[in-house]
Amino acid sequence: MHAPTSSASSPPAVPETGPGARKGLPIALYALTVGAFGIGTTEFVIMGLLLQVAADLHVGIAAAGLLISGYALGVFVGAPVLTVATGRMPRKAVLVALMLIFTIGNIACAIAPNYTVLMIARVITSLAHGTFFGVGAVVATGLVPADKKASAISIMFTGLTVATLLGVPAGAWLGLHYGWRSTFWAVTVIGLIATVVIATLVPKDKRKPEPVALRREVKAVVHPQVLLGLLMTVLGFAGVFTVYTFIQPILTRISGFSETAVSPILLVFGGGMILGNLIGGRLADKRLAPALIGTLIALATVLGVMTFALHNPIAAIAFVGLLGVAAFATVPPLQLWVLQKTDPAGQNLASSLNIGAFNLGNALGAWLGGAVIEHGPGLGAVTWVAALVTLSGLVLAVWAARLDAPERAAARAAREGEAAAVCAAG
Repeated sequence: MHAPTSSASSPPAVPETGPGARKGLPIALYALTVGAFGIGTTEFVIMGLLLQVAADLHVGIAAAGLLISGYALGVFVGAPVLTVATGRMPRKAVLVALMLIFTIGNIACAIAPNYTVLMIARVITSLAHGTFFGVGAVVATGLVPADKKASAISIMFTGLTVATLLGVPAGAWLGLHYGWRSTFWAVTVIGLIATVVIATLVPKDKRKPEPVALRREVKAVVHPQVLLGLLMTVLGFAGVFTVYTFIQPILTRISGFSETAVSPILLVFGGGMILGNLIGGRLADKRLAPALIGTLIALATVLGVMTFALHNPIAAIAFVGLLGVAAFATVPPLQLWVLQKTDPAGQNLASSLNIGAFNLGNALGAWLGGAVIEHGPGLGAVTWVAALVTLSGLVLAVWAARLDAPERAAARAAREGEAAAVCAAG
């Protein structure tokens, strides 16, 4: 099967003009950003509510922590299942339906009477996550010209980074002062707003999606470049979450910060995420393969050097910010690589699988970091172990780029030939 060299080869999911369109990036992209903000907040806010949830539901901290792992695994499993199940629906209708599932799931979290119901509610909520980002990325790239596709993805994912910067700290503050259930009620309101905004601003599909046989979708995904892209995503983000999951004890026990200082430092991480996401989008729009390799090199370098920087408080703060930049600079190249290397018939499924791969990396990284702390060299080794994980993703990226080199050379030769023909005709 021939993998497309650009996601532009697929027909746009939605028209590039229509309600809310404007010069530059269309306002519909920011409607997707609102949905991403709500989903990002509900995924990570539980990290700041573990003590309250554990005390209220009479479970241990470790059990409360499984609410994070359960969500991540729910995304990994739910993304491909829901994507296939909704494959015949218009993409706008899918996005609206997913936000309704998200909203209902958060209501269930807010009223959960016990731990088991809360876990089930978290899993229900997570089902919307992977498919929303997967289908949303396809819709976002269909809203813009070919040279803006990675930027469109980065704009949508900015909602996720802003959620980490503002939504998660705000949710933790709300839970501390008014109880953890109030946080989920607040996220429910965000879900309702996002549903209305997406229904209003995202234009309807240009045409009803053509039915695609499951076998054809799977065939489009089971392609070496797509599978390499998915594995790159898992390993790259496993490295990030090997560190990020344990950032509080790292900052307090290694860098010497007080517990009250951790939240402001995490704002630096969130700011770095926003910057890195935008940088990654711009780089990927210019040259995808170099952007992919370069961002993974930067991430592995930051993780490795962070091992030494953490012993100096000022350097530790700087490297927390750099970790945010490097981590999310990889997101647009990783997502666009999978989209570009997938046949149009399987783009929805491939995109959703890649979101699931990010979350599988989250779960794997959290497990690996815990294993290093409990059974390995200890907390101080978490960063360099994370760097090794990301380096394994880099090796795959270099391999994928070498496999792709002949195709890129052929495309470049074709463009040069067309340019020569135009000059000769002139």
